[in-house]
Amino acid sequence: MPMTVKLRIMSSLFSHAQEPSEGDDQTALDILDPVVNTVVVPGNVAHAFAGFTDHTHLWWPLETHGLYGGDSYVEFEENLILETADDGRTTIWGTLDDWQPPLSFHATWHPGSTALWSTELLVVFRPVDDGAEVRVFHEGWEGAEDPTATRARYVLAWPEILARYARFMGASYPADADD
Repeated sequence: MPMTVKLRIMSSLFSHAQEPSEGDDQTALDILDPVVNTVVVPGNVAHAFAGFTDHTHLWWPLETHGLYGGDSYVEFEENLILETADDGRTTIWGTLDDWQPPLSFHATWHPGSTALWSTELLVVFRPVDDGAEVRVFHEGWEGAEDPTATRARYVLAWPEILARYARFMGASYPADADD
């Protein structure tokens, strides 16, 4: 039995239930596909993983994608991704729940928000002919306070963030022409 028929049967059992409509929020959430971005950097997978996780503070564009500005420091510490301001204030960007160096990591993701409003981030590293491919899968938009707006921000943000990472790792990246 199709889901819409089941829902209509269930809603008719309860006089206070409303009929599902085509514009329901769940329908909108269903179309919020993952944001996927990929870069290739020189070197092996272990080098790419270390550059991404051990040296994040050297390449992450904190001036545009940080809470405390360009003088802050971002790091993977224990099972957390943290940003620390120059005055010592700290905020948690996410919690690592699957750590598989040098192949991948998965984390909740909520910079500027709380864990209550988190999305999901999976970063996968694999060898390719030209070095190491780094692919970011960002999804779980239903967990964000404003799913559509949050996804729209990251559609724009991830290419910029990964371009900075690729340049840091020594890749010749198209954005280099704009520098």
